[in-house]
Amino acid sequence: MQKDLFGFRIVEGLQKLDVDIKKNELNYHKKRVLVSKEFTFDASHHLHAYEGKCKNLHGHTYKVVFGISGFTDEIGLVIDFGDIKKIWKEEIEIYLDHRYLNETLPNMNTTAENMVVWIYEKMQLALTKHSIKEGTRMEFVRLFETPTSYAEAKREWMEVE
Repeated sequence: MQKDLFGFRIVEGLQKLDVDIKKNELNYHKKRVLVSKEFTFDASHHLHAYEGKCKNLHGHTYKVVFGISGFTDEIGLVIDFGDIKKIWKEEIEIYLDHRYLNETLPNMNTTAENMVVWIYEKMQLALTKHSIKEGTRMEFVRLFETPTSYAEAKREWMEVE
């Protein structure tokens, strides 16, 4: 085993599938796990029937955090982070990033509270549409309007009518 000048170990041989590790060893457990991915987008909006600064047209750099849970597959994945990104880019972000939200979202007051439910519903629909494996489900969406202020939609709240 060699070490470089900073004391890091240099890997001399990569572990090989079916030589050093067997396929049936790739999934360590059968537990439900939550994976999370976050994105940012910039958008403008204004609020109706509101007396305060937000009644005027203004913008935010929003941050959205998705929490998706499920059981790991045969190689130990719940959902590929790349699949979450693809859904975000193709089916949700197109309505949000660099947009005037009052124009691109359904008729609603564009509050963080309304928007987070819309985003949750869009991601839930996309997970179903893309046939992500059975048992995979949305757990939460958190929408930050500022670095210290957010609204959240949770699965247990969304399933209750």
